[in-house]
Amino acid sequence: MKWTNILLSLAAASLVVSVSGCSKEDYPKVEQGRTVAFNKDTREVTLIHDSAIDPMNPRYDVLPPAVFKLPTDPAETGPEPKPGQRLKLDTDKKIIVIYDAKTQKIVDIPITITDLQKSIDKEHPLVYDKEAKKAKKFPTVDKDKKAVTVYSGRQKMLTTFSVPDEYIGYPESTWDAGDEVRLTYRTPGQALRFMNITKTDIYKR
Repeated sequence: MKWTNILLSLAAASLVVSVSGCSKEDYPKVEQGRTVAFNKDTREVTLIHDSAIDPMNPRYDVLPPAVFKLPTDPAETGPEPKPGQRLKLDTDKKIIVIYDAKTQKIVDIPITITDLQKSIDKEHPLVYDKEAKKAKKFPTVDKDKKAVTVYSGRQKMLTTFSVPDEYIGYPESTWDAGDEVRLTYRTPGQALRFMNITKTDIYKR
């Protein structure tokens, strides 16, 4: 199945559910959010629900996380999701919001910004290696300087900041944004169709 067909199916399911008010059990439900964990062995994706469903202003704030097994049919499954615990980076308020797997809570961490580059698209030399024809690796963590550098493609922003001492030892994935995913289901915990929004080009034929 082409990804355009999966996307249309997921969008249609969203429309049906909203029109019906979720009153008919036969209609599939839709879940969308940010991937915070992925178990390759069990093919289980863990995500934080996006309560806003706004591509430019998502709001990942629903706990507990939702856990789903990917569809058994490869034709109904998009690329495997990359996990990451960064839910929001707000340079105005000087906070980074993460899902803390240790405490299973959403945490606002104060940051001290040491460098901020805006209007950085995905092919900018600061984030893209033209000779190697691939994106540079982010996030990066300098434990000596207690500094983290992250790139947000959605915000077109490259930011270096320091964090409180207790967080500098956290895994690099803490500062990375997991893939945005959308799925439909009838039985909680088992996806019927799965799309990796971040890694899917809906215009590709």
